Amino acid sequence: MEETSKYLFQCVHCLSRWRGENVSTAEVEGVISSLIGLKDAIVYGVSIPNVEGRAGMAAIADPEKKLNLVTLAKGLKTKLPVYARPLFVRILPEPPLTATFKLKKKELLEDGYNPNTVTDPLFYLDQKMGEFVPLTPKLYDDIVQGVVRL
Repeated sequence: MEETSKYLFQCVHCLSRWRGENVSTAEVEGVISSLIGLKDAIVYGVSIPNVEGRAGMAAIADPEKKLNLVTLAKGLKTKLPVYARPLFVRILPEPPLTATFKLKKKELLEDGYNPNTVTDPLFYLDQKMGEFVPLTPKLYDDIVQGVVRL
């Protein structure tokens, strides 16, 4: 029974549900990695108040600061359905690794997407423009308060 519980707990972090659709975070990570040149990408779901499910968020390690968000947005549009595209991107100076060199997803998940508390650059996929824009404190407040339609 303990083995099953452990397995189910791990799988909870493999799937995210957004707008009534199940999204494989591993699949989205694979698409992002191929679009950005095999850099480390961690995908997870974040809660938005009064919105069903968890919106996709990608944390991407970019130590050389060469990530092209325009190319990423265009690639995501052609490779993934709307519900599977991450709405938020966090740019990391290096991938967060455990002592055994596994990517740390839990800490990123706990950090969320609040620009008032996260010091790394954050971006939001503007649905109308079809590109990533900086996630400012004002934009964050508008998203949380439901002013920005997702």
